[in-house]
Amino acid sequence: MPVIVVANPKGGVGKSTLSTNIAGYLASKGHKVMLGDADRQQSSKLWLGLRPPAARPISSWDVGTDAVAKPPKGTTHVVLDTPGGLHGKRFNEVMKLADKVVVPLQPSVFDIFATRRFLDELAEHRNASGLQVGVIGMRVDARTISADKLHEFVDGLKLPVLGYLRDTQNYVHLAARGLTLFDVAPSRVEKDLEQWQALCHWLDR
Repeated sequence: MPVIVVANPKGGVGKSTLSTNIAGYLASKGHKVMLGDADRQQSSKLWLGLRPPAARPISSWDVGTDAVAKPPKGTTHVVLDTPGGLHGKRFNEVMKLADKVVVPLQPSVFDIFATRRFLDELAEHRNASGLQVGVIGMRVDARTISADKLHEFVDGLKLPVLGYLRDTQNYVHLAARGLTLFDVAPSRVEKDLEQWQALCHWLDR
């Protein structure tokens, strides 16, 4: 049972947007998906409460703020949305569960350097346990200098950049209805689905 953790110690980088859409993608493939929310704000749990009954089911996994439990039986895939400031004992508990870690990162110098130590820690876990780690550029135009700087930074860490997701209201409007890119007609979100192709391929591996 793969456990996909979405993590970045900095707040406001798009962890919940990424987590919910990863869960939506896996559900669209017919998997029995659980979405856990270890963040005190409980954004992903709130989103699940908005999800319409007709949408593909995604179960809620109640994750305590003080301990991370193993996912319940019957689950085939788990997505875990984590809080800002993830470190120490909590970080180690989450990494023990994780098979893959997706790090959302905005292409600003402040976000990059705020995340540097965290990425170094992930690299240690990757080398020690074979953990798979990938980076997603959030709210970025891949044609810009900012995107080039982000790619240059991540290349130095030898981590794969799994794609760049543009800044669009599609995510906002869908989230307000408990939906993802993978719950609506592809023609409505064609550009965004194209940006998800590499990430989806990585998740499927």
